[in-house]
Amino acid sequence: MARPWRVVLPLLLLHFVLHSSPIVFVFAQEGQDNDPSTLFKRASEMMNLRKYDAALGLLNAVLEVDPNHSEAYRQRASVLRHKCRYKDAEGDYSKYLELKPGSASVEKELSQLMQAQDALESAYGQFDSRDFSKVLEYVNKIVLVFSPGCLKAKLLKAKALLALKDYSSVISETGFILKEDEDNLDALLLRGRAYYYLADHDVASRHYQKGLRLDPEHSELKKAYFGLKNLLKKTKSAEDNAAKGKLRVSAEDYKTALALDPDHTSYNVHLYLGLCKILVKLGRGKEAISSCTEALSIDGELVDALTQVTLRAWHTQKYANFYLERKHIKSKLLLFNVNTFLGEKKENLSLFSYPAIHSESWTVAPS
Repeated sequence: MARPWRVVLPLLLLHFVLHSSPIVFVFAQEGQDNDPSTLFKRASEMMNLRKYDAALGLLNAVLEVDPNHSEAYRQRASVLRHKCRYKDAEGDYSKYLELKPGSASVEKELSQLMQAQDALESAYGQFDSRDFSKVLEYVNKIVLVFSPGCLKAKLLKAKALLALKDYSSVISETGFILKEDEDNLDALLLRGRAYYYLADHDVASRHYQKGLRLDPEHSELKKAYFGLKNLLKKTKSAEDNAAKGKLRVSAEDYKTALALDPDHTSYNVHLYLGLCKILVKLGRGKEAISSCTEALSIDGELVDALTQVTLRAWHTQKYANFYLERKHIKSKLLLFNVNTFLGEKKENLSLFSYPAIHSESWTVAPS
């Protein structure tokens, strides 16, 4: 006859294991998570994956458990230097050298940190002095070599490129920043400005709007966004008034638009050309020549501007002087445009009250 305890005891043990094992496993996992060697190993894995924020958190945890873990100080110093948190990194390198004095490799890393820190300060100084090429030299050759994750240096580089009007590079550099942090307001502003100066106003506006959704009171984003809106509004007003025959009002609108941002050459070239055409219709020859000359100084191959400015110069009997002033304009191209324009629109001859031109000097075939 089987004794009752032989049946009951296995059941009790099974019940204890089933209900207690999760707690046991949790305690085991917690103990494993607090093990400095395990934490340090995971931190090293995060660094290899370039997940530096995660690595930094794990290294902080290591040093909370073991304040004398020398390698954790060294690794954390490396992460901090990568992110150009130089003062914090210097403190960790110093702590490592207290625990393990005489380490040549760590002393070298500390020296590199000091070089990067000095170079970043110099780069800011050169930016204030408007020596933007020197800024790029410090950032590219020193700072980002020793601190490749330095956000401040990357933004400073983008600002210098913008000042140098290298807009494509600004778009590229800020694109890398936004891949890591899609809500970085400084990067959104700089990228928007680069697209703006390339006259890609729709894309520029989207960048400004995204930044303002994140921070509606960001002063620089507001200034850029509403400045762009005002420019487009004034341009549309100039074009609409021209279409309605309100030429004097249109001319003033064009002038106002041009005054909003004199540096926006990729867009202003079209404003100058539009103004030139209006001034031609108004019979204001000298002003027309001046406006078209501005357009040509931006883009010397503007066929429409060449035609307008040559006809106006001819009309005012100042063609010779004008040509001498604009030596960079090829005579063949210039005369070809006049010949083409007059050939297609004979009525222009009567418009300027001049007899038909039959001199060979005005008939030049394109080369």
